[in-house]
Amino acid sequence: MPGGGSYLITPTDPASVFTPEDFSEEDRMVAGMVADFVNNEVVPVTDDVEAQKEGLMKSLLEKAGELGLLSADIPEEYGGGGMSKIVTTIITENISMAGSFAVAHGAHTGIGTLPIVFFGNEEQKKRYLPDLATGKKLAAYALTEPGAGSDALAARTRAVLSPDGRHYLLTGEKMFITNGGTADVFVTYAKIDGDKFTAFIVDRDTPGFSTGAEEHKMGIKGSSTRSLVFEEAPVPVENLLHEPGRGHVVAFNILNIGRFKLAAGAMGSCKAALGVAARYAQTREQFKTPIIRFGLIREKLAQMAARTYAAESMVYRTAGLIEEGLAGKKGATGAEVAAAIEEYAVECSINKVFASEALDYVVDEAVQIHGGYGYIGEYGVERAYRDARINRIFEGTNEVNRLLIPGTLLRRAAKGQLGLLAAAQALTRDIFDLGAGPGEGLLAEEARMVEMARKMFLLAGGAAAQKYLDKIAHQQEVLGVLADMAMEVFAMDSAVARALKASDFKASLARAYVHTAFPRLELMGRKVLAHLAEGDELRTQLSVLKRLGRYEPCDLIALNGEIADRVSEAGGYVV
Repeated sequence: MPGGGSYLITPTDPASVFTPEDFSEEDRMVAGMVADFVNNEVVPVTDDVEAQKEGLMKSLLEKAGELGLLSADIPEEYGGGGMSKIVTTIITENISMAGSFAVAHGAHTGIGTLPIVFFGNEEQKKRYLPDLATGKKLAAYALTEPGAGSDALAARTRAVLSPDGRHYLLTGEKMFITNGGTADVFVTYAKIDGDKFTAFIVDRDTPGFSTGAEEHKMGIKGSSTRSLVFEEAPVPVENLLHEPGRGHVVAFNILNIGRFKLAAGAMGSCKAALGVAARYAQTREQFKTPIIRFGLIREKLAQMAARTYAAESMVYRTAGLIEEGLAGKKGATGAEVAAAIEEYAVECSINKVFASEALDYVVDEAVQIHGGYGYIGEYGVERAYRDARINRIFEGTNEVNRLLIPGTLLRRAAKGQLGLLAAAQALTRDIFDLGAGPGEGLLAEEARMVEMARKMFLLAGGAAAQKYLDKIAHQQEVLGVLADMAMEVFAMDSAVARALKASDFKASLARAYVHTAFPRLELMGRKVLAHLAEGDELRTQLSVLKRLGRYEPCDLIALNGEIADRVSEAGGYVV
């Protein structure tokens, strides 16, 4: 099984990559059931959800619970479905079309419930999970503080053991808490004696605990967002989650899966927005012609589809890797599940950044295709545009994730867990074998371009690691570019591998994405190398980079036209 980050040094076997084409009949039935629930139960009351009609969100979540849509990640022995990571990803993707409801659902089923699933003891699981599985109780996750933001470990909320030793007295404030006004159970964090960062489970009826007023937000208006206030709130000692001083283990592992689930939701939202844009373009006429026939509109639809395809390929590839990591571990402990997810922490961050930015691109183009109508509230694309923006902030900002991607890769390389540095050194030795031409067959040139993209990352990343060594954490601009390079390699590699496995229209989508993305790699490499070296050393490195960046351009205009035709025929995303 390929380890996390290994795609950067090892060519991918398409047969080993999980794709949506590998869905079982049961998987497809789940997708259809979730879509029916959204269309029949949520969409008709969208305006009421957005207005936060009293009791409506809880009612909808309880209905979702009746269908098993809250319990997929919960083991069967605690009233859950114990479903695969493939199925839970399918649920997340398809429920994303429910807007604010999807945010409340994700906060409950993901970051709200999973800390107890992964790290709760037996008594905690029996006490909380059955009610969370049905929606009888709703969950929230409370990490962010006013003064901490992305620096979670700088939290100031304190926990002091009561004189009788039966409670921890929590004092502090959390902010921007999704489901803050509706949740019954909160997973939060405090420092015992101001030092040991620790996770706790807090019940809403705890004395000294209260919530602030609803925040007025740019988007996702139907979800509840409030601050939480703890004033010497007595939390029973048995509600300490995991171990004292080990709250970071809970927090960081939950953020990994939260990032991955966010990516799946963003990808689903890409599909929805593309469908809305395509159907509008079919009916909107200008100059007595449907605008979907106009070349610049067709180009937009094609590029929206290509990015969506890349995101979808990445998300399900990662779901397959995580599921494979859990293979043969029936009844795995929460710590084992978290470890399997942590192995692919880099891929989780990559998925989060790529999919959230792909969604912003797609909804922006969807508004543009609508023209002035896209700016009007009665057209759903206006809400989609506002709702999308939070995804680049949720689950660690994209800037933080961009630092985590190369930081984690280099840390693993230094520990000998990933042969990144050896691969970079091998690249310098094999400098005269870099320009090999493509092989034969489907996507041969694109597969070669992916291999060259890997080497461009190794060239820039190796040079940066060699120059800065353990001080590289302070070079945020360099790390940001390396993250973008690693992300593009994963996107291109996933898109091509999926297309090679399927051998159909996906090849056109893969080609469109690769030929759009590949030229960016050389520009990124130039930016890093020009910062690291000068004179003859820089000229030598740039010469190597230029050789790696050579490729045979395809007729991207014609390719976009082909994709636009398929999107037009289908009235939305199609593979």
